[in-house]
Amino acid sequence: MAQAGTIPAGNGFDLNALTKLFARGEYALGLGVMALVMMLIIPIPAFLLDMLLAVSITLSVLILMTALLIQKPLEFSAFPTVLLLATLLRLALNIATTRLILGHGHEGPEAAGSIIQAFGNFVMNGNFVIGVVVFIILIIVNFVVVTKGSGRIAEVAARFTLDAMPGKQMAIDADLSAGMINEEEARRRRKELEGESNFYGAMDGASKFVRGDAMAGILITFINIIGGMIIGVAQEGISFEEAANSYTLLTVGDGIVSQIPALIVSVAAGMLVSKAGVEGAADKAIGVQLFARPQALSMAAAMSLFVGLLPGMPLIPFFGLAGICGYFAWRGFQKERVQEQSKAADAVAEQRAKPIPEPPIQESLAVDDIKIELGFGLLSFINETSGRKLTDQVKAVRRQIASEFGFVVPQVRIIDNLELASDEYRILIKEVVAGRGKLKPQMHLAMDASGAAPPIAGEKVNEPVFGLPAVWIDDNAKENAAIQGYTIVDAATVLTTHFTELVKENMAELLSFASVKMLIEDLPKQQAALVTDITPQQITVSGIQRILQNLLRERISIRDFATILEAIAEATSASTDLLSVTEHVRTRLSRQLCNANLDASGALPIIALSPNWEQAFGEALVGVGADRQLALEPSRLHQFVADLRNAFERAGQMGDSPVLLTSAGVRPYVRSLVERFRPQTIVMSQNEIHPKARLRSAGAV
Repeated sequence: MAQAGTIPAGNGFDLNALTKLFARGEYALGLGVMALVMMLIIPIPAFLLDMLLAVSITLSVLILMTALLIQKPLEFSAFPTVLLLATLLRLALNIATTRLILGHGHEGPEAAGSIIQAFGNFVMNGNFVIGVVVFIILIIVNFVVVTKGSGRIAEVAARFTLDAMPGKQMAIDADLSAGMINEEEARRRRKELEGESNFYGAMDGASKFVRGDAMAGILITFINIIGGMIIGVAQEGISFEEAANSYTLLTVGDGIVSQIPALIVSVAAGMLVSKAGVEGAADKAIGVQLFARPQALSMAAAMSLFVGLLPGMPLIPFFGLAGICGYFAWRGFQKERVQEQSKAADAVAEQRAKPIPEPPIQESLAVDDIKIELGFGLLSFINETSGRKLTDQVKAVRRQIASEFGFVVPQVRIIDNLELASDEYRILIKEVVAGRGKLKPQMHLAMDASGAAPPIAGEKVNEPVFGLPAVWIDDNAKENAAIQGYTIVDAATVLTTHFTELVKENMAELLSFASVKMLIEDLPKQQAALVTDITPQQITVSGIQRILQNLLRERISIRDFATILEAIAEATSASTDLLSVTEHVRTRLSRQLCNANLDASGALPIIALSPNWEQAFGEALVGVGADRQLALEPSRLHQFVADLRNAFERAGQMGDSPVLLTSAGVRPYVRSLVERFRPQTIVMSQNEIHPKARLRSAGAV
C-alpha cells in the first residue's frame, strides 16, 4: 500500500494522493505563483477574468483589515511577500485585460468582462474624460501621497532600527546576566529584535513594488488607449468615435479596477509602517489617542460652532459636528470626573486598609526643643492665604535671632492640640510650658504703651508678651484706634512676638553641645586652628558651651565667635574658673556691649552702684574660686531691691533705659540678684566700658 502524500508506482493513478499532495502549503503556494506567471502568457476568458478581479479586490480588503486589526506590526511580518504576490496578481490581470481589450474591444464594452464594464460605466458616467481624470487622480493619490510617505517611514524606521540593534542586544545580555530574564526569554527577545529589523528593511524595499505597479498601470492604460484606437480604426474598420467610446471605456475601467486594490494595499502598507510603537488594534489606538481628551473635543466643538456662524457658511453640518463633539467632550469630562472620584476612593480605601504602623518606642524619648501648640480656632495661621503664614514668620524670627545674636534657633514644631481652647496657644521649651495666651484670629490687638490714650470699645485684656493693657478690636475700628495713639498688631504677630521673646529668654538653654560643635566646624580654617590649640588641654568644648550660655543668658551676641575664642584662650591660660573666664570675655567684648546699650544721642546712660553698696557686696562674698557666693542679710537685700527700683523708676520717668554699673569683682553676683526681680536690667562692670564710650549719668543706687 502506498504511503499518504505519494503517487504509487505502476500504471494506476491515485487522485486522492495527488489532492493531498497539493493541499500542503508549500505546494499550494508554488502552484499559485506558477499560475500567476502563466497568466502573463496564457489568454484568460472574460468570465474567469471577472472572478480573478473579484479575488484581487477581496484580497486587498483582507490585507487592509488585517493591517488594521493586528496588535503589533511584526504580527504581519509576511506583508512584504503578500504585497509582492498581490502586485504580481494585479499585473497579470492588467496584461490579461489588455489582451482582451485589444483583441475584442471592437465587439463592445462587455468584451473584457462585466466588472470592467460596470466600473467604466459607473465612474465615467458616459464621459470618458471624467474617467481619465479619476484614474489619474487615483494614480497620484497612490503613487505620490500614500506610497511615497509609506516608503519614507519604512526607510527611516529600517535605518534607526538597524542603528539601535547593538544597544538593544546589549540590554538583553545585561538583563540575562543580572538574572532578570532567563535564556528562553532572551532568545525570544533576540528573535523579535531580528524580525523587527528584517521587517522594516523588507518594507523599505516592498514600497518599490507599489511604485512600480502604479507606473506600470499608467503605461498600460496609455498603451491600451492608443493601441485600441489603432486596431479598432485600422484593422477592424469601425469609426473613430465608436472606437474611442469602446476602447476608452474598457481601458479606464481596467485601470480603475486595478488601481482601487492597489490603493487599498498601499493604505494597508502605510497603516502598518506608521503603527510602529503603538500597541493594540488601530481602532483602539486611534480612539484612545485622538478622541480620549475632552479638552480637545470641546475646542473642536467651539471652533466648528464659530465657523458655522460665519456669513455664508451652512449651519447644519457645522452645528451638527459641534453638537457631536460637544456631546463626546461632555461624556469625556464626566468620565474623567468619575475616574478621579474612583481613584480618590481607592486611595482612601487603600490607606484605610493599611495597618497603622506603631512608631518605635525610641521616638517617645525624643524631646522637642521648641514647640508651638495651637487650638483648633488658630489653625488658620498655618494655612493663611491673605497674609504671611505662621511658618514663614517663624522662619523670619529664626533668621533675625541668628543675625542679631549669632545663635541658630533649633527647628520649631507647630502642631494642633485639641486639649486647648479653640483660641488658645502654648509655647513649650524643652517640653515645658514657657508661655501661653489667647488670640482672636479675625481681630487686632490695640495696645496703649504710653497709658495716655483714650479708652476704646472692645474686649479688654492684658497682652501676653509684656502684660500691657490692651483691647481686641475689629477691622472697622483699627484706623480710629491708630489715630488715637494705640499700637495695632494682628493676632499672628502677637504670637510671633511672644515666641521671639521666649526664645531670647531661653537662648542659653537652647544652645546645645551639638550647636556649639556646629559653630566650631563652621569657623574659617585659620580660626579653627585656635580651637585645636586650646582644646582639650585648656578647656573642653562643653566648657566653651557654658561660657557661650553665660553670654546668651544676658542677651550678649556671640556672632563674634572668633574674638570670644581668643578671649577664652587668654583667660584659660591663667584660670579654669568658667565664671572668671566669662568676665574676661565680656571685657574683650566691651565695644559690642557699650554699642548695644547706647541711647538716641550716642551716649551710654548709667546708674552707678554707690561705694557703700560696693563695700557691702564685697564683704558679703564668701568662699574661694568657683565656690564663691553672695551671703547678704535679708534686710539688706530688701533695701537694695528698693533702692534699685527707685533709681530705675526715676530714670524711666526721664525717658532713659540705663545700665547698672558695678565693679568687676561683684558684677556677676549683683546680676544674679537683679535678674530675679528685674531681668531686663543690664549689669555691666567698669572693665566693660570701652575707652571711647561717652557716658551719661542717670543716677546712682
